[in-house]
Amino acid sequence: MNTTEKTIDVQQNIYFTNTSRDTLYSIILNDWNNSFSSKKSALAKRFSDEFIRSFHLASEDDRGFTKIKNILDNNFQSLNWKRDESQVDILEIELENPILPNTTQKINLLYTLKLPNEKFSRYGFYDDGKLYLKNTFLFPATYENGKFIKNSNVNLDDIFNAPCIIKALVEIPLNYSLASNLSTIQNEENESFLKFELSGNNKKEFILIISPTQEFTTYKNEHIEVSSSINKTRIDEIKKTLIIDKITRFVHDKIGPTNSSKILVSQEDYNKQPFYGLSQLPDFISPFPDETLFELMFLKTYINAYLNENLNLNHRKENWIYDGIQMFLMIQYIEENNPELKMMGSLSRFKLLKSYNLINLDFNQQYNYMYMLMARKNLDQPLIEKKDRLIKFNEQISSKYKAGLTFKYLDSYLENDIVIKSLKEFVALNKDLKTSKYDLEYILKNNSFKEIDWFFDELINSRELIDFKFGKVSKTNKTITVKIINKAKTNVPISFYQLKNDSIVGKVWLENIKTDSTFTFERKGADKLTLNYFNEVPEYNLRNNWKSLKGFFYNNRPIKFNFYKDLEEPYYNQIFYVPEFEFNIYDGLAFGMRLNNKSMLNKPFTFSITPFYSPKTGSLVGKFNFMVEQNIRDLGKLYRIRYILSGSQFHYAENSAYTNLSPTVLLLFRDKDFRTNKTEFVQLKQLYINREKTDFLLDNNTENYNVFNFKYGNFQSEATKHYSLTTDLQVANSFGKIATEIHYRKLFNNNRRLSLRFYAGTFLYRSTTSDFFSFALDRPTDYMFEQQYLGRSETTGIFSQQYVYAEGGFKSKLDTRYANQWLTTFNASFNIWNWIQVYGDAGLLKNNFAPTKFVYDSGLHLNLVPDYFELFLPVYSSNGYELNKNNYSEKVRFVVTLTPKTLVSLFTRRWF
Repeated sequence: MNTTEKTIDVQQNIYFTNTSRDTLYSIILNDWNNSFSSKKSALAKRFSDEFIRSFHLASEDDRGFTKIKNILDNNFQSLNWKRDESQVDILEIELENPILPNTTQKINLLYTLKLPNEKFSRYGFYDDGKLYLKNTFLFPATYENGKFIKNSNVNLDDIFNAPCIIKALVEIPLNYSLASNLSTIQNEENESFLKFELSGNNKKEFILIISPTQEFTTYKNEHIEVSSSINKTRIDEIKKTLIIDKITRFVHDKIGPTNSSKILVSQEDYNKQPFYGLSQLPDFISPFPDETLFELMFLKTYINAYLNENLNLNHRKENWIYDGIQMFLMIQYIEENNPELKMMGSLSRFKLLKSYNLINLDFNQQYNYMYMLMARKNLDQPLIEKKDRLIKFNEQISSKYKAGLTFKYLDSYLENDIVIKSLKEFVALNKDLKTSKYDLEYILKNNSFKEIDWFFDELINSRELIDFKFGKVSKTNKTITVKIINKAKTNVPISFYQLKNDSIVGKVWLENIKTDSTFTFERKGADKLTLNYFNEVPEYNLRNNWKSLKGFFYNNRPIKFNFYKDLEEPYYNQIFYVPEFEFNIYDGLAFGMRLNNKSMLNKPFTFSITPFYSPKTGSLVGKFNFMVEQNIRDLGKLYRIRYILSGSQFHYAENSAYTNLSPTVLLLFRDKDFRTNKTEFVQLKQLYINREKTDFLLDNNTENYNVFNFKYGNFQSEATKHYSLTTDLQVANSFGKIATEIHYRKLFNNNRRLSLRFYAGTFLYRSTTSDFFSFALDRPTDYMFEQQYLGRSETTGIFSQQYVYAEGGFKSKLDTRYANQWLTTFNASFNIWNWIQVYGDAGLLKNNFAPTKFVYDSGLHLNLVPDYFELFLPVYSSNGYELNKNNYSEKVRFVVTLTPKTLVSLFTRRWF
């Protein structure tokens, strides 16, 4: 180990035993450390897909690589080796002497590892001198079905090495400590270094943590030795020991003894796969006691490490089994050890927050809501989907939770601990054999006394939804007759409960409800009926799961008002109120209240009504939006249709208001591969505008108009490149026009960014003499009222200098600013240092009774906060040298955005 250079010199011997029936002429080694060597690797592409720019912008010193010095066979003859350009982290060694079945061949390797910076994957070198080595050394890939499994590193921590017996001799500098997933046989110290001899059997990975401080503490009971660095420092060692002992015994009792004598549980592993929502808040405002935080952090990380040590599965292909067992055990642990725990911890004790469903929700209920978050967005994926094809939110949160919920669902249906017994049997099977989902399926079916094909067909292998509701209900004093409607047509069982004064008086599982079915039950004094009362079933909609038998209106939900936002609450019609403000120079700072029904989960119907009071004008202004959203579940390109009715009323000039109304239909398309950041849309909009007449504008003959707008867009975006195409057709009584915009942005390997934009538009017909509908070179009039202008009618002053990315895209104000026949422009920008860019625009425009005119401008672009605050400083244009002008400050253009929605999208795009 060279802790200064962040390098490791490795001498490695592999004794490769061919346990297959095939003769091997070459072997494959996983060399995931080398995935950091190229900006074209699968890892680099993954980072780009998720809008993570740090890897692409990193220096060579921060990116790792593997330098092969020599590879020799038994006779010390050099062996040829190669890498595929498309998989730089896979090493193929060509054997001089083939390895026959049931024979062993020794291969000698000499190589140097240059470790990457930990900021990319949390593994590599840290600024404090620590080295975290995981997925680092050369390991034989797993061989199955006549071939080696060649999975490249895509930052999923799912390497599929062949199980090995590992013996290692490690030399590290003095004053450093070592932790490993291998057992330490002996160690010694001399004047220059520390020497450790390590060993482990049936290991699929060799993990080493070399640190200048002692971070790990070892805990041991009769079942397992644990080396942990989970660092809630305000927990004393006695409490930590008791918690760790309780968790290790719980896991041992539930799914059996471990295949390994030692398990490593590190803070870094937790940070890579944290319990989202649990540890995002700083300690001083955390709603959970330190003991509970430590317990949950250690529980999640320990179970994950335990399964990685004990399951011999293709992690990438059958990841749902790891996730399902992990989350199912966590659900069971909370039920047995902390059943009163709430999702938001101690916040549930504050009376001010008692009215929020989010605050009162039981801890284990969050899993269902996190799954529904993606299902309601129509972004959920089948559990059987390969891990590298999952979008980030599904891979780290939603699919994990759904997998745990499916095991919980099956456990509730079968009862008698059949699921946990089957999982224990499955884990034991992994000690001797390589397994697959078919082994788990066989064990579950063999142990079940009920038919459970639906579990695999509907829950694991598909993305079918589950959604039951009550239909017609009739009652007598002795019986109840109910119609159960299967909205999703998914053939799975559903639990039916009868309640009296909120106590259960009857329960039964209803099965084979492929279509709407009617059932009659003994009433048992019930005053309320519910489906899925304890949320055993991961259901799409919980709002239609109950019927009151009191009164005339069986399902009369009271209205509940909440500030800001909340989780969906099945027993209420929720209305949220949020104070808001709007600013433009005509209305001034207008204050209002937004009333809406938008909970944290998407709904089929949402509304938002926001009235504002403008002190400057002494009048009411505002906006509204009603939307019906239809998700298309078939795996075609069309996945969502939105029907929207929106409108607003504000002032567009001094003491002159406008009113707009726009019914819209929006069709959204996507690629079958959800990870492709590609979106297409078709928008059909009819716009109605009424404008009050004003004396402040010279061009004032366009008060009222209607426009039909057809728009098509195609976007494909990632951190290193962006492409978009938009076509816009507008038809009105006095004009018809069509325009196309193409935008391309590229981040090069030398970290330079180039942005190119092409715009072309032409009138199809035109009968108005006003430039209000003309193509704008630098500042569109925005007659569609789509831009966030602070002073939309201003022609002089600071507010006239606001810039929006639309139409011609010029930054300088030229003598001719509009085109009433056609306009074509080309815009380009290139960064010269960080957020400082140079820009240039060139274009042709044509007006009636005037020759075609060529125009251009150029200058500096200060991209301080992209899309939020930007400055354009003109230098040279068709006006001449702009810097010589006395009124240069009036030439500067700016971008400013006051809507939080833009900022939120910059953070969420990497998840969805």
